[in-house]
Amino acid sequence: MNTAFLPDMLGYKDLAAAGLTRRHFERLIELAEYDRIAPGQFLRAGATDDTTAAWMAIAGKRPQATLCLLTALSLHDLTDEIPARSNIAIPRGAKPLTVWSAPISWHHFDAGTFEIGRTEHALPGGRNIGLYSAERTIIDLFRLSHEWGIDLAVEALKRWLRERGNSPAKLLAMAKHFPKGKPALQNALEILL
Repeated sequence: MNTAFLPDMLGYKDLAAAGLTRRHFERLIELAEYDRIAPGQFLRAGATDDTTAAWMAIAGKRPQATLCLLTALSLHDLTDEIPARSNIAIPRGAKPLTVWSAPISWHHFDAGTFEIGRTEHALPGGRNIGLYSAERTIIDLFRLSHEWGIDLAVEALKRWLRERGNSPAKLLAMAKHFPKGKPALQNALEILL
């Protein structure tokens, strides 16, 4: 069977539209044409790296999932640390997704502030996953410095301040929504500026 016309990512619910029976698709999995990346989700073998595959699976099943903390910091080029796990936020009460292709650290953020600073990160196949802005990520690191350490937050803030066009006022305006992080952030800004 010629699989070139099939999409890179498939779920069982997509089989009929792709002209496949479940039996034919299971055969493609046995032939290592597709890999299981999450329950009911499959990706063409070699289509992308394991981390991106995990993000694609998560984006398909948890549209509110958002790259955060060290993962977002890395994507914004505000750290030299390479995340060993993808940090992904979901609203409190939402259930994490089981993903087999890469390690994930799930974080439950308050639903009332979940959308603040949320943008999108493009993935292959026209998919997107949420990504917190650099400003939101810095605020979250100060807010959660008891878990992540203040050094990571301060270093990210220093790098962010060096970038042209970044405004401490904009950062503090966003921080108003996060009372636990604002005092430490404000103190760091006073010292650095």
